Amino acid sequence: MSQVTRFGISLEPDLLRRFDRLIRNKGYGNRSEAIRDLIRETLVQQEWENETHEHVGTITLIYDHHSHDVGEKLTDIQHDHHHTVLSTMHIHLDHDHCLEVLAVKGTGKLVRRLADELISLKGVKHGKLVATSTGKNL
Repeated sequence: MSQVTRFGISLEPDLLRRFDRLIRNKGYGNRSEAIRDLIRETLVQQEWENETHEHVGTITLIYDHHSHDVGEKLTDIQHDHHHTVLSTMHIHLDHDHCLEVLAVKGTGKLVRRLADELISLKGVKHGKLVATSTGKNL
């Protein structure tokens, strides 16, 4: 096990009660685990502020496949960014709607540009970039 450093923090009673309720609802075993995750989340957000570093994430899209050429346009955009798209998963949700999830890797600037291009495409009903870390700096 890696070495750990213990430290204390001071919180108002109401804030601590709310935090304890939150971590209990999320299933954390203790406050330390929850605080570590909060710190890591902040560090990942900070990593993404430097758009020249390598990042990973997922782009999730919901679209109507009957919309004019949306499937073909999505595929064309992905091919244009083949160096950024690691993998895709395509799911037929119902007769009209598809879910597409792309695993992506590249500089923050390139990943955001790709996500914006895909999400703004006519026929895409909802899209979201989930930005995470390669784990190298955590």
